[in-house]
Amino acid sequence: MRLATENLTWGVDGRAIVRDVTVEIGAGETVGLIGPNGCGKSSLLRCIAGLRAPSSGVVRHDGEDISGWDARRVAQRLAFVEQAAESDSDLRVGDVVSLGRTPFRDRWRGLSAADHAIVDAALEHVDLTGLRDRHWNTLSGGERQRAHIGRALAQRPWAILLDEPTNHLDIRHQLDLMELLASSDQTVLVALHDLAMAARYCDRLVLLSDGAVVADGTPEEVLTGERLREVYEVDACVGRDVLGHLSISYRVEAR
Repeated sequence: MRLATENLTWGVDGRAIVRDVTVEIGAGETVGLIGPNGCGKSSLLRCIAGLRAPSSGVVRHDGEDISGWDARRVAQRLAFVEQAAESDSDLRVGDVVSLGRTPFRDRWRGLSAADHAIVDAALEHVDLTGLRDRHWNTLSGGERQRAHIGRALAQRPWAILLDEPTNHLDIRHQLDLMELLASSDQTVLVALHDLAMAARYCDRLVLLSDGAVVADGTPEEVLTGERLREVYEVDACVGRDVLGHLSISYRVEAR
């Protein structure tokens, strides 16, 4: 599924948080959304997910303006993993992941055999099969994050948006998640703070600063020392690690 914004602006109390953003994510593309804290990444994701109405501009899914769509219609096509999503503490892990099937069933109908198979596959993808009967309030932050990602996978979406999904995950599960996203046929837009991780797994990077797009291109095109200095206010050296992946070293001057 193609995702696009056209001259999208969103703000609160007269202050623009997202400013005149025009961007397109092609079907099956994995795009990293990067930028410093407060640059508008989360707000842009929520607009694209249909959770916030733009102050001006348009959000399109496969060329269609979604402004008239209800939440169910959006959720049948797109999944969103928020940065700090919570769930009822009485739920079990399997119940949380099963919520991903909600947009596809009648309110009073239980899960079908096909739904159960989809939930089982999602639990396996996020390495939670053995924890499916654990209560939410017994989970670590990383386990909760993986359950929310499992819920999104259980939607079987055409596109998936994720807001800093590697937060709370140990390095193995960070790599597993990014490998899963990068190898997926789904359209992926993921906000990340780890620039090396973004460069390794994303086809393209969109760099935000003060709510506006300041760069959009391949990791090599976007992650230059000069641009990182301008946006992040750090001295950075961009090169290659021993495995050939793009690497970034930082020098912070004493204050």
